Amino acid sequence: MNSAFDSLSVCEGQSPRFERPTLTAVSAPVQSNGRGSTLEYAAVMSESANRTRIVLLPGDGIGPEIVAEARRLLESIDAFEFDQRLVGGISIDESGLALTDEVLDACRGADAVLLGAVGGPKWDSTDPGAPRPEQGLLGLRKGMGLYANLRPVKPLKALIDASPLRPEVIAGTDLLVVRELTGGIYFGAKERTADSARDDCVYTRAEVDRIARTGFEAARRRAGEAGKPHLTSVDKANVLETSRLWREVVSAVATADYPDVELDHMLVDNAAMQLVANPSHFDVVVTENMFGDILSDEAAMLTGSLGMLPSASLGADGPGLFEPVHGSAPDIAGQGVANPLATFLSTAMLLRDGLGRGEDAARVETAVEAALASGMRTPDLFTGAEGEQECGTAEISAAVLAAL
Repeated sequence: MNSAFDSLSVCEGQSPRFERPTLTAVSAPVQSNGRGSTLEYAAVMSESANRTRIVLLPGDGIGPEIVAEARRLLESIDAFEFDQRLVGGISIDESGLALTDEVLDACRGADAVLLGAVGGPKWDSTDPGAPRPEQGLLGLRKGMGLYANLRPVKPLKALIDASPLRPEVIAGTDLLVVRELTGGIYFGAKERTADSARDDCVYTRAEVDRIARTGFEAARRRAGEAGKPHLTSVDKANVLETSRLWREVVSAVATADYPDVELDHMLVDNAAMQLVANPSHFDVVVTENMFGDILSDEAAMLTGSLGMLPSASLGADGPGLFEPVHGSAPDIAGQGVANPLATFLSTAMLLRDGLGRGEDAARVETAVEAALASGMRTPDLFTGAEGEQECGTAEISAAVLAAL
């Protein structure tokens, strides 16, 4: 299977291709028992070994509900092999850890990983030594070597009225946020005393270089042969030393290897303003970990709801991690009203960027648009406009499956 990053071509020249070894079933010298021969058994085992394996991590809150619907969607596409595991708060309850070594190993050995959501007030604590559900997500990113998070933002025609911005403001918006995922303040050294606390923000030249190349390649890919690639690098270079290094490295990469890509630098506070004032200005945005976390959530609201934004976290080799951007929403968990569409669109990214199945990904995306065009809306999307029909998780999921 190709690396999840093959389609992104993040390195100079041809992208590296990583092949996972094929498992071959070896039959044991058993006697026939009337249910089939040894050769038939070996064939069945070989077929199972060669099937695409997807690890499912439902997590907490509404995670189990939306991942269950995504599994049904995947089952309607192909006979994938699924391996469901615990992560986040539910894993803390079971093992005392947000992510166990066994789960991390299972994810590393899969073809792709689909995550629901983690967290909830049950596990909130001011004790710095207490396990937190978010540690599971950070552990997956670090342990799987996932340094690039991709979050596409493109408001769908059917949801224009759900956006908090005027239709003429969001018209033509189609952007991609490329967020560095394994460096910065989230992974820096931390210290807490009775009277003070510290979180260190550290970036190396190599970390900035590789995420910059991811952004430049994404801009080229999105522009195609006829378009003009455009990349906006977001930092806080007027204040932060890490941002000054960031800007220096991004500029050097552009000059050396991407002279065809239009590059502009933008301070993070200005970027936050421009996302709501002039979102169609952006094509690809590349930024550091914390800025990307905040800006991509802001950009999600251009679509009308966090429940519509998918994401992919990818590395240089191995499987990718695909998840909706929204949180675990424990206040609505178990009520059957969660919006599964961001998870479906994340599943489309899994198919395209994780498994190289672009046609199946396009089918899923078209089916989501068809369900919305029919007027079906989960409560987070429902505005009461003419033609809208408020529905729950199961109903809109069934509409998407029917459209497939």
